[in-house]
Amino acid sequence: MRPIESLRQQLQHMDGKDYGAYQSIKGSYAFPAFEFFIDIIPKDPYAPQGTGIYRARVSHQNAGFPSDMTSSRQRVISLCDYLARQFHKQCLKICKGRRGTGSSGIIIIAEPGQAILERTSILINNDFVEARFFVGLPATGRAIKASLAEKMLLEEIPGIVQASLFAENLDIDAIYQHLKTAEDADFLRDSLSKLNLAAFVSDGAVLPRASGVDPRPLETDSIVPFKSPESLRVSIVLPDKGAVTGMGIPKGVTLIVGGGYHGKSTLLQALESGIYNHIPGDGREYCVSLPETVKVRAYSGRNVVNVDISAFINNIPFEKTTTSFSTENASGSTSQAASIAEIIEAGANVLLMDEDTCAGNFMIRDRNMQRLVLKKVEPITAFVDRVRQLYEDHNISTVLVMGGSGDYFNVSDTVIQMIEFVPYDVKQQAQDIANEHPTGRTDEGIDKFEPPVERIPLSDKLNPFNEYGGFRISAPDSQHLIFGQSKVDLSDVEQLKETAQTKAIGKAIDFAKKYMDGKTRLRDVLDRVAKDIKNDGLDILDQRLTGDLAQFRDLELAATLNRMRDFDAKQVQ
Repeated sequence: MRPIESLRQQLQHMDGKDYGAYQSIKGSYAFPAFEFFIDIIPKDPYAPQGTGIYRARVSHQNAGFPSDMTSSRQRVISLCDYLARQFHKQCLKICKGRRGTGSSGIIIIAEPGQAILERTSILINNDFVEARFFVGLPATGRAIKASLAEKMLLEEIPGIVQASLFAENLDIDAIYQHLKTAEDADFLRDSLSKLNLAAFVSDGAVLPRASGVDPRPLETDSIVPFKSPESLRVSIVLPDKGAVTGMGIPKGVTLIVGGGYHGKSTLLQALESGIYNHIPGDGREYCVSLPETVKVRAYSGRNVVNVDISAFINNIPFEKTTTSFSTENASGSTSQAASIAEIIEAGANVLLMDEDTCAGNFMIRDRNMQRLVLKKVEPITAFVDRVRQLYEDHNISTVLVMGGSGDYFNVSDTVIQMIEFVPYDVKQQAQDIANEHPTGRTDEGIDKFEPPVERIPLSDKLNPFNEYGGFRISAPDSQHLIFGQSKVDLSDVEQLKETAQTKAIGKAIDFAKKYMDGKTRLRDVLDRVAKDIKNDGLDILDQRLTGDLAQFRDLELAATLNRMRDFDAKQVQ
């Protein structure tokens, strides 16, 4: 490990040289209180941020965090999450931003969102705390700006590290609040099944978000704090916060009804995000859902590979099979049927749906349509005729936002009406209306709901190399993945919240190929990848020690595979 003065001397002889000369400073350097590693320097100032890797490592003795902050895996994850936020904050405060060509002048760490996630940007092990970040070494054109590089590496980076990775410079009480908030949310989520609940929303929660593209809580005087209806109120004693009350959504079939703009979708979005722990101040810290909860929607044009959708769609014209259905351009109803079949195969146990993003002909066929279009010429079995079978036969619950059809009253266990963002239990009123005004429709789900036939994933076409032979797995944002020459649209995989999650999934797909031997079922491949990550961390996905990967669920890994146009699978015989 070289002294920092050697780095200073090298930089002073580089001014005006070609950008490639920066490669000579790669290596490790001893700063007074931490170690600095320059692992990978892009060969061009225009290179994407993920192509450069820099690390700052602080021993536990120097960092000074109390030992109880790392006494459990969850506490380590939460502490890393907190430190990543502090590092990002200090990057914005201390670094003066872009100063030159391309990425010149920036120092940045992967930006965390509202969820507390395991990430590779901060690592804590038995010996040290390590931050992994990107530095845009400065240049004008391709000419090195040595004095600015010296300032960035020898002044700005030490300032950022000192302000964010040393306990003496941080708010210890805020750290403990961060850790305990996550612990309480985990405890709350673990309590759901014991209470026969699919989800829980705490009293006082702030559910509206700042905007459709800003996941922070909405800040306005007109916010209505969440208040549970008395009939659905549950009290749970948390390890740190103590007793918390809120609305328990029972397992089964739940409708969320109400007029437009009264908070139906906002509540559903809180349940959608309830699979994650949230940072203090998010407003949804104690809003949790079962871990295997999945949002489902229709998405025309998506790829489908040998999926058994026969429980929902059968007897289509020209004798095209639906027990092993494939298409490169699924319709709305077909895409929704395929998505449900795929997530059941992957292990989902709660489905979330919003009628605004569902295929109308997939959700309901009223009595008038049944009389006009007879079942013998209608391939689709509407979801209304399958939803109870999913729960009663397979313990798969559904929470459905519905504002346009009362036909679901007959099949629901719980009905919640949102009025000006306040929930009301209206199950009895809905049942009275259903009894008073029968739908007159025929139940078309007469056959037992059979789980979809499982599939065996094949790796032959999953090629991570681009047309020039270069390895390329990247994510421009959370809803798009680039895998070799393929671009994967994940717009309908709505529970991915951070770009780092999507990139990690791309890496995991390449990692999972070693388990795709033509014999192993998809569910088992997912389990093996999840087990490897749990045992060895996300670093197992990328040997370069990159800092831009984040925790994801195997359900989203499966969803991404299923949407890749190069994905192939065969059904279990």
